Amino acid sequence: MVLAAVALSLLFASLGQTIVSTALPIIAADLGGIDNLTWLITAYLLASTVAAPVSGKLGDLFGRKAVMQGAIAIFVVGAVIAGLAPSMGVLIAGRAVQGLGGGSLIVVSMAVVGDVLPPRDRGKAQGILGAVFGVSTVLGPLIGGFLVEALSWHWIFFVNMPVGALAFVVIAAALETPAPGIRPRIDYAGAASLAAFLSAIVLIANMGGSAVPWVSGTMALLLAIAVGALVGFVAAERRASQPILPLELFGNNTFLVVNGVGFFVGVAMFGTITFMPLYLQVVQGVTPTVSGLFLLPMMGGLIAASTAAGQLMSRTGRYKLLPIISTAILAVSLLTMTVLSSETPLWVIAAGMLGIGLGLGPVFSVGVAAIQNAVPPQMLGVGTASANMFRLIGGSIGTAAFGAIFASGLSANIAGHISGDLSGGVRSVSAEMVASLPAADRVTVLEGFSNALHPIFFAGAVLAILACLLSLRLRELPLGTTLPGARP
Repeated sequence: MVLAAVALSLLFASLGQTIVSTALPIIAADLGGIDNLTWLITAYLLASTVAAPVSGKLGDLFGRKAVMQGAIAIFVVGAVIAGLAPSMGVLIAGRAVQGLGGGSLIVVSMAVVGDVLPPRDRGKAQGILGAVFGVSTVLGPLIGGFLVEALSWHWIFFVNMPVGALAFVVIAAALETPAPGIRPRIDYAGAASLAAFLSAIVLIANMGGSAVPWVSGTMALLLAIAVGALVGFVAAERRASQPILPLELFGNNTFLVVNGVGFFVGVAMFGTITFMPLYLQVVQGVTPTVSGLFLLPMMGGLIAASTAAGQLMSRTGRYKLLPIISTAILAVSLLTMTVLSSETPLWVIAAGMLGIGLGLGPVFSVGVAAIQNAVPPQMLGVGTASANMFRLIGGSIGTAAFGAIFASGLSANIAGHISGDLSGGVRSVSAEMVASLPAADRVTVLEGFSNALHPIFFAGAVLAILACLLSLRLRELPLGTTLPGARP
């Protein structure tokens, strides 16, 4: 019952994150404000990143049940706001509220596994949860596209409410709320400073060089907020009796290594998901639907590898080699993408995406279980939250950095062969625009487009190699077969 509730909650939250992607053009046409369209994604990502450590700590203090039910309620409120939104501003606000609930649900659901299963069995459960993520990543855009065509974009926010209601009921029946051993004291100063720091980092990564110039007063202000908030956070955590993110965790080998690997892998994963459909549509000339289907091999590999790694971890009690091998596979797969061109067979691309999925899967399932095994029981929630937090930050920074690399390379490669401003990179070139060019210019543009993507995949491969080398530093701890402090 508990694991069913966890899986339902994860499906509920992750569908809410991915289902909106296919509806963005129609939403922009209906509500206007196309310049603010990316904020529908950024607002959710920002709120999820901020909510992760705070909700993880609240779960440690007050029990997972209350936090999960509260997160479902917050998510539903956000969905109602977004679904009934009369303007782009209200819709963005609704997405931010959804992000607070969704980010909390993902973190606390994973922490529940640590409450109900001994360390030896957690890998198996985390592998299943990784598979749920993979399924939702594929199903979300497909369901969103169907609802937009059959009904309207409003229904993408209403459709998963029955899943949320079912999850709420199952959680109420399956989870207990144990009385806290000590009087909870919320670290308000630590929570506020950490939220300010994470917000500034995500905004810098998503807006720098695009919405806001790197050399500007706004960017200087965001950098100052980030530095000031980080200093304030460290000072607050040193004084707090129950810190929101205990500084002692940063002396824990597993905490540091797993989250470092998660950060590097997050960069590589989000970069691949962002730019591969773009390459397929513009260079290979496939439809948006077909380009989305090319994510299926990656998700299939992720699901299979995540599940298998979790099973292996639970059966053998060993796990150090799994992230080493998987990040090596990820590096090799990304390197194969550095030679893409307009002549590359589609089956080669599918095989590379499969390899990327096989490389990603074990990192997520093994990493969370390893952290839960290494941190004290009273820090299980915030330790679990850290894995999601560092991966999201990596994805946010990586997508922004890769976008800048791509825009610069694209401008240099195809200048003079296509009219218009190319500074927007992704937004500047479309398949229709390329198809309308003379044959000679079209060949040059397609080659230049492919070449502009090569540094992105090479950078991703380098980061995967760094993750592999960092994984060698992981100290493998014995996996217990009983719950710490479990009742007879």
